[in-house]
Amino acid sequence: MNESKSDDTLRNQFLVAMPSLDDENFSHTVSLLCEHNDSGAIGLVINRPTELRLGDMMDQMGLSHDQVDDDAIVYWGGPVQPERGFVIHTPPGGWESSMELSEDLYVTTSRDILRAIGQGEGPQHYVVVLGYAGWGSGQLETEILHNSWLNTPLDRQILFETPAGNRWQAATRLLGIDVSQIAGDAGHA
Repeated sequence: MNESKSDDTLRNQFLVAMPSLDDENFSHTVSLLCEHNDSGAIGLVINRPTELRLGDMMDQMGLSHDQVDDDAIVYWGGPVQPERGFVIHTPPGGWESSMELSEDLYVTTSRDILRAIGQGEGPQHYVVVLGYAGWGSGQLETEILHNSWLNTPLDRQILFETPAGNRWQAATRLLGIDVSQIAGDAGHA
């Protein structure tokens, strides 16, 4: 039986680490969930800046970057394949290797988008990350049941405009509660 797209229940949402999550890879992180289905989940951490500047990365790739802001940074997207790059961006889509998350949000892994960004012809809003977070079948659901994560609707202002150091707190506010006041074992008697 074919499963419908609606089975991607957490796709295109934020995954917010609970304060009690003490895994150094994910403590106080906000991830954009790109995939979530019976096979597992893939997310990109959006609030862990690296020391790598986007212009320096593009130099290493042999790409022109005259139109890239000198302060543009690359983010750590997760512990899996940290040499692999992802660009989370607004339209236009249609790059060589793009995945549409919604009608106005894409993830692209091909060099052509970086080339366009460097020339000032890319999307207006973007975040570049290296690596990703992955969960096997049922793993994320189990971690959510153990109060490691909460999911929230995606907020483009948090994704593209909020400073990295403020994204976790801003994402927790989407829940309408002060998540820092929640105990790690909340909801389990």
